[in-house]
Amino acid sequence: MNKEQILIEIKRTTEENSGVPLGWRKFVQETGIREVDWLGQHWARWSDALLEAGYTPNRMNVGYDESFLCERYIELTRELKRLPFKGDMLMKARANSAFPNPKTFSRFGSKAKLVKSVMDYSQGRAGYEDIVLLCEQFAPRSSGNPEAPDPARAELGEVYLMKSGRFYKLGRSNAAGRREYELAIQLPEKLKSIHVIRTDDPVGIEAYWHKRFDPKRKNGEWFDLNSADVAAFKRRKFM
Repeated sequence: MNKEQILIEIKRTTEENSGVPLGWRKFVQETGIREVDWLGQHWARWSDALLEAGYTPNRMNVGYDESFLCERYIELTRELKRLPFKGDMLMKARANSAFPNPKTFSRFGSKAKLVKSVMDYSQGRAGYEDIVLLCEQFAPRSSGNPEAPDPARAELGEVYLMKSGRFYKLGRSNAAGRREYELAIQLPEKLKSIHVIRTDDPVGIEAYWHKRFDPKRKNGEWFDLNSADVAAFKRRKFM
């Protein structure tokens, strides 16, 4: 693989990604050109390759300021017409390398604190009234009532993967063990628990994995997964 071929592919994938150059991992997925094909042979860093192709390298997560993150969150909110879940941000980052890694938003703290920061950012800005309204619906202003619920307290749930025969069931529950028992009494073949992901956003995380495995869906929440799919799910302990 020569340098010119790689530069052509960088330009092609950048144009297809609305003018935003891909990170090298995404570049591998899109082109099959591996890190070993350029690292130490043509460039010392991926940013050097992007510069030679005529593009400004992507900013690292640490370079994102809060206003930038708020704007990206607002764009996704308008795209979805609701406040995003973690699963929404995972899918967005997976589909568009220009969207910040969802972990970057953890600098705000809990989702309630993130929403409050977005609301503070939006208030007083012309054309952001829709965002302020959505944020207020999620985290209404404190009434001073000590009995009022704290929106920062999120109830943990679980997204589970279980297997019966050759097929896998992917769902969510407040108690995966109890759900395993409930399902087992309904199935002719023995049900085996494969892995559980703990999360404060079970709806969003379940939606993320359903979307990711959708091409292998057989019926409802049942999927025909391979070992790589299962390994990918098992790598996540908490989302």
